[in-house]
Amino acid sequence: MSIKISRAFSSAVFGRSCAYSENDYARLASLPGAENMNRMNDVYERARALIDEAHAADPNRTADGKPAELVYADRMEAWIMKLVPNASPVLRLGARCQHLERWSVPRSSYPEGKVGYLTWRRFLYTKQAERAQALLLQAGVSEAEAAEVATWVSKSGLKANAGTQALEDAACLVFLENEIADFAAQHADYTREKFIDIIRKTWKKMSPDGQRLALTIQLPPAIAELVAEAVKGEE
Repeated sequence: MSIKISRAFSSAVFGRSCAYSENDYARLASLPGAENMNRMNDVYERARALIDEAHAADPNRTADGKPAELVYADRMEAWIMKLVPNASPVLRLGARCQHLERWSVPRSSYPEGKVGYLTWRRFLYTKQAERAQALLLQAGVSEAEAAEVATWVSKSGLKANAGTQALEDAACLVFLENEIADFAAQHADYTREKFIDIIRKTWKKMSPDGQRLALTIQLPPAIAELVAEAVKGEE
């Protein structure tokens, strides 16, 4: 797979080479479109349908019976719309690809420990990016836009590429709002210091806009206390 972005496309999206700044989020709302907007809207809808069809195959279900991956995609897109209120269709599609078919490569398929975890995660970044790019091309999305989504999903250029950073912000916000309590329950053996370190690392991954939104999340008191201690001095 090639996820190289043309200089012309990057310039059209960001007005310069992809050096991330807070103002870049606004530019993510105006990715290049086609002359026939109706046709492009149809293309984006086809892409969305293909992505969600892949999500629907997730055998893991939420308490209300929905595919877990589809619920995750909805949460990612919802946070993107808060980070970038006028987000382009391409950015919204990218958000929905964040964990594309992650269920097909369980953590247990790699060795225990930090090395195994990191190897598993790197493989997923590449696999998810390739799958996202293939589905977008299948739907008729342009090669440039499909490649851009692949870059974002592969986490290339974090802190330097606005799209990659937007997806990272959204993923961190989903973790804090929907996953951290279950994570804490699953790792009851972790010390308080280890939890604080994990939260602090999550915080540092986010942009200032992401951090601002994170402070609006209502958390269980015990978790909120850990978050407050973790981000002390980091704001």
